[in-house]
Amino acid sequence: MPKPLPNPPAAKSQNVIFGLFEDEVEAALAALEVTQAAFLRARGFTGKAGALVVLPVTGGLAAWFGLGVRKTYNPLCFRALPGQLPSGVWRLKADAGLDRKSIHVAFQLGAYVFDRYKAAKALRDEVRLDAGDLDAEARDAIALEVSAHDLVRDLVNTPANDMGPAEIEAAARSLALEFNAQISVITGDALLRENFPAVHAVGRAAVEARAPRFIEIDWTPQVEDISDVRKPVIVLVGKGVVFDTGGLNIKGGAGMALMKKDMGGAAHVLGLARLIMGANLRVRLHVLISAVENAISGDAFRPGDIIASRAGLSIEVGNTDAEGRLILADALTRAAELSPDLTLDFATLTGAARVALGPEVIPFYTDDEEIARRLEVAAIAEHDPLWRMPLWAGYRDSLDSDIADLRNDPQGWAQAGSVTAALFLQKFAPTAGAWVHFDLYAWNPRGRPGFPVGAEAQTLRAVFRLIRGL
Repeated sequence: MPKPLPNPPAAKSQNVIFGLFEDEVEAALAALEVTQAAFLRARGFTGKAGALVVLPVTGGLAAWFGLGVRKTYNPLCFRALPGQLPSGVWRLKADAGLDRKSIHVAFQLGAYVFDRYKAAKALRDEVRLDAGDLDAEARDAIALEVSAHDLVRDLVNTPANDMGPAEIEAAARSLALEFNAQISVITGDALLRENFPAVHAVGRAAVEARAPRFIEIDWTPQVEDISDVRKPVIVLVGKGVVFDTGGLNIKGGAGMALMKKDMGGAAHVLGLARLIMGANLRVRLHVLISAVENAISGDAFRPGDIIASRAGLSIEVGNTDAEGRLILADALTRAAELSPDLTLDFATLTGAARVALGPEVIPFYTDDEEIARRLEVAAIAEHDPLWRMPLWAGYRDSLDSDIADLRNDPQGWAQAGSVTAALFLQKFAPTAGAWVHFDLYAWNPRGRPGFPVGAEAQTLRAVFRLIRGL
C-alpha cells in the first residue's frame, strides 16, 4: 500500500500559507499591520491565480498565495508551491469551503521529483503541507492518489534501456502482489500459440531479452462474501510500446526523441489499477497490457505485410509506425472475451491528437452517450481536461484494403488521424458494454511551476471518479 501522509507535528508550524481569492485581498490587507500591507501592495499582490509573496513574520514566514477568481478556481494551482516555498512545514489558511483533500493532493503532486539518474538526490520532504486538518482516512486517500500518479510518471520518465517489456511486466507483477491479484504473462513465440499474432508481429524484431509479451491482471475486491461483488466488470487496456523507432518506416531523430513515453498507456492502466485496487472498489477488474519494442532487425514486420489478428481479421500494414493500434487490436479482442461492462483503452497513439487539442487536453472516443456524459462531468469536477471527439462514420472506408480486411494506415483523404485510429480500434472493441478510447500524450513539453518537463499522468482523476460512481 502507498505510504500515508505523515501525522502532523506535535507543535503547529509557524509557517503559514494565506490562500486568497481576488475578492478577499483588500479586506485581508486592511487587517494587516501597516508595513506588511504596504509590502504586499508594493509587490503588486492582488490575489491573481498563482501569485506568491513570502515575507517574514513573528516566529516564521507568511506566504500570500493568489487563488484567482472564484468561478475559475482550480485546486491544481497548489502544485506550484513545493517548488517555490522555503523549506519547512506549512499550514494553510484559506476559505473554509475549499476541498482540502484536493489541495493536499495537488501539493503532493507538485513535490514530485524524478532523480533516479542524478548523483545528488532531492530532499522530497523539504516543503510539506501540514495534514492536521485531515483525518486518517483522508490522508490515506491522498497517499493512494499521489502514489498512483507517481507510479505513472516514474514508469514514463524511465528511459527505454531500463524500461523494456520485462520491466513493465515486473511493475505489473509488483502491483498484483501488493493487492493479491492474479497475473499471467505470455511471452515471445508463445504469443502465436495463444493467438496474439499482431502483438507478436510488432514485437518480434526485438532481442530476446526484450521479447514482446501480453500481460493480464485479474482482481476482485477484498470482501467477506464474494457474492457482494456485483457488476460492473471493468477492463483496462494499455499500449506498452517501450520504444518506437517507427520500425522500417523509421522515424527521424526528432520524432524518436520522446519515444520512451510510447508505453504511457500501459503506465496509465497500472496507475488506474492502483487507485481501483487501493480503494477496494466493488468491481471486477481486468488489466490487459501489450508490451513490445517496435525495433528494427532482419525479422521486423514490413510495409505491405498482411498480418493476422486475434479477432480473425487480416490487416494490411501500410506503415510500420502505426504499430500501437495493431497491438491494441489483439488486446481489445481479448477484452471482449471477458464480457465487460466497461472497457477503457489508453494509448499514446497519434500526433494528430496533439494537433487537434495540444498536449494538455486529452481526446476520448465512445459511442455510449451515458458514459460520455459522465466522463464530461467527471472531467470538469476533477479539473482533468478531456474532450469528446467523434467516431465519424464517414471516414470508416479510409481503412478499407484491396487485399485484406482492413489497413492500419488510413488513406490520406481522411486526414483526421486521431479519429481514424479510433475507428480502427472500434472494429476490435467489445460490442457488449461501453468502450472508451483515450489518445494520451503523457508528457509536459513545457515546464511551469508544479508541472516540470517530463512525464505527466492524465485522465486518472476523471476516470477514477467515473468508475467509482458506477
